[in-house]
Order: sequence, then C-alpha cells, then structure tokens
Amino acid sequence: MGILTRNEILSAINKGELAFEPGLDQFQLQPAAIDIRVGMNFFIPKVWSFGEEGRTGLNTDHLDNEKKNEVLDSLHLKPGQTFELLPGEFILISTLEKIYLKSGGLVAILYPRSSTTRRGISIESGVIDPHYEGSLMIPVFNMTRTQKIKIYPGERIAQLVFSTTESVLSKEESLNHGLAKPKYQGVQGYQLDYKFDPHEEINLIKNGQIEKLKKNHLIAHKEEAKDDDEKNQLPLSA
Repeated sequence: MGILTRNEILSAINKGELAFEPGLDQFQLQPAAIDIRVGMNFFIPKVWSFGEEGRTGLNTDHLDNEKKNEVLDSLHLKPGQTFELLPGEFILISTLEKIYLKSGGLVAILYPRSSTTRRGISIESGVIDPHYEGSLMIPVFNMTRTQKIKIYPGERIAQLVFSTTESVLSKEESLNHGLAKPKYQGVQGYQLDYKFDPHEEINLIKNGQIEKLKKNHLIAHKEEAKDDDEKNQLPLSA
C-alpha cells in the first residue's frame, strides 16, 4: 500500500482507473495529491421550524428512522456570487468535480489544504472507497469567533490523496458497507438526500440492546475461523 505521486495519478487517469468531471486543470495537480474545487451548492443546517405549534427550535435525531427530517437548507450560487461563512457556522459544500474511482485497487482520502486551515476553516477528512462515483460533500466549519470567511465557488479548498490497496476489491465487494449498500454512491452536487443506517441496527441501538447487536452480528475471530477450517479438512490418507 502506497501513496500515488503526480506521475502515478496521471497514469491512473490515462488508464481509465480514475476520472474527474469536469476534467482536472493544471492548478489542481500537486506532487502527491489532487486539489478539489468548491462547487456551486451549499447546504446550511436549519435552526428552527414552523408548524401547528408555531415557531420552534429544530431538534434533530439522526436515529429517528420513522420520519425523514429536512434539517438542511440548500443554496445554489450563481457565477460571480460568494458565500460568507459566519463565525462558528457549520455547513456542507458540494465539490465542483465528480470523482470516479474505477479501480478496485484505489482509495482516496480527503484532507483540507493547509491554506484553508490557516484561514480558520476546519474540514473533516474522509475516505472515498474503491469504485465510488459522484460528487463529494465536504463538512466545513468556521473556527473563528468573530470573522466572516468568504468562500468562492471554484476555489481550491481541499485535496485528495490516493493510495493503492494491498488487494483489489470487485465492484460488488466495494458496495458492501457492513450489512448495507453505500449511502451516497452516485450523489449529485445539487442534492443531499439523507439516508439512514440499517433499521435493524438503529432499532437495537435505540432500545439499548447493544449486547444483542454484537451477539447477533459478531465477526468470527481468526482462531474460530481457523478451527472451522481444520474441521472441514479431510483426514490425510495413511
């Protein structure tokens, strides 16, 4: 397992193992990473709602799988417009580029650019699995207490570092996330469709049945797997 350098990234693109839409420009290619640009779509957490009871503060419960709460407002900027990130504000930003990891032997990790961090912007890192296709949603937080930070669509805000895996995953294998399919495979930059974790897992957690969850879905240890293999082996002939 190793990190791809500039030449190896270009080679992966030329081989069709990696692709971007729109294509990369020369400003984005770094010695061992690809810079990712800000898209036109921003998603801002709602803080209140209005209903039969009147205006109320918005309470969110990410394990409430009985209803789908719309907890984010979407904002699409026009060319030339900017977004002022308020002090202490958290938002999501879609990337300008869609990424296509077409190889089962490539994985990418999202990191902030150092220049982004120096502006007072915090970006959470994340893993992009082999065979992922779609835009990326970047969690962005203004760490300052008093400063508004202007964000420009099209600016380079984060970077992708690519690594090779020790073994190659098939597309079917890469789409198995625990006992579920990936939530955001194929996501478009203009949409943020919140998807729940598996209902069985959520319900066991909400009911405090952690021991049952672990017991019902425990992964066998190496020793147990080895014992099973030995039991299944045929006896040696005399």
